[in-house]
Amino acid sequence: MNEQQLTIEVVYGLPERQKIMVVQVAGGTTVEDAIVQSGIMQHFDDIDLTKNAVGIWNKTCKLSDQPRNGDRIEIYRPLVADPKEIRRRRAEKAKLEGRADKVTGGRPDDKRK
Repeated sequence: MNEQQLTIEVVYGLPERQKIMVVQVAGGTTVEDAIVQSGIMQHFDDIDLTKNAVGIWNKTCKLSDQPRNGDRIEIYRPLVADPKEIRRRRAEKAKLEGRADKVTGGRPDDKRK
């Protein structure tokens, strides 16, 4: 077991409030353990580590990964809507309104050959 102490940040945010917790953990601590040790889950009822994705410095990671000194662990909120589905709906609406070709999806006045 690594007895070195690490200083890391655990962050979570909602549109109306955010929290950054600086915590000291033992070397070899997992991301999940660091989140629990930070106490951030007492501040936000909607954090569920079985559902929320996590990451270190904007890159998703596993709960079993080990952070390094100075790392920033981020807890991500679930997406409200699937971006692919939103784009499909927008394209379908453009076709119905005549702003897009019904076959190709391109602009109707596009005369490329």
